[in-house]
Amino acid sequence: MSHSNTNVVAIIPARLAATRLPNKPLVDIAGKTMIERVWERVAQVQGVTTVAIATPDTEIKEVVEGFGGQAIMTSHAHRSGTDRVAEAARTLGLNPKDIVINIQGDEPLLEPANISAVLAPLLEDTSLPMSSLTCPCPEIDRENPACVKVVYALNGDALTFSRSRIPFPRNESTGVVTMQHIGLYAYRNGFLQTYSTLAPTPLEQTEGLEQLRVLENGYKIRMVRIEKAPIGVDTPEDLERARQAFQAK
Repeated sequence: MSHSNTNVVAIIPARLAATRLPNKPLVDIAGKTMIERVWERVAQVQGVTTVAIATPDTEIKEVVEGFGGQAIMTSHAHRSGTDRVAEAARTLGLNPKDIVINIQGDEPLLEPANISAVLAPLLEDTSLPMSSLTCPCPEIDRENPACVKVVYALNGDALTFSRSRIPFPRNESTGVVTMQHIGLYAYRNGFLQTYSTLAPTPLEQTEGLEQLRVLENGYKIRMVRIEKAPIGVDTPEDLERARQAFQAK
């Protein structure tokens, strides 16, 4: 099957107004900004035709263009990274069948193989609207509401996401493992544009999890299992860990 007519565009939403780590995309990690570190990882993925950073901030745009990247200016009004990515996809004039990968701008240690993994289902099955990643949840995080859990059907389609531990282990002899959700997404662009216009849904608002809006509206999210979650940078401690990882290379 030829995918030559399908654009695969990786979009990294980034903004300066992060609460826990101010100016996060521009912090230095071993001589380069975090946004450049993420961009370098994404640029290694085979099959990705365009990598762009979507931002409302001219400071980020200037830094991105300074290292040779493509920046797309977006509105300050977006409620979420998804809405920012959807606007950038419109600016790029993508077709409904094109694939858009939404990559967090705070994962400088993201493995290119993880991006290939989230892309694969949409290349294989043109009817799928969306895919995401999952990995076994570390025992320490099974009751941690900051770590989002997912359960999925035998074919890999997500059944639900929760900040609570799911499934409840009433019968542990089944060998079912608690699975963590990783917030890396690929969408068919036509679906992404629909998704960004859907109103927030009751479960989404209850759990504070935007991906539940997809399931509550009856759409599918195909989950792909990888072995471990990338290290995100949310706190000064995370930033120090990421710096040490790059210095060790």
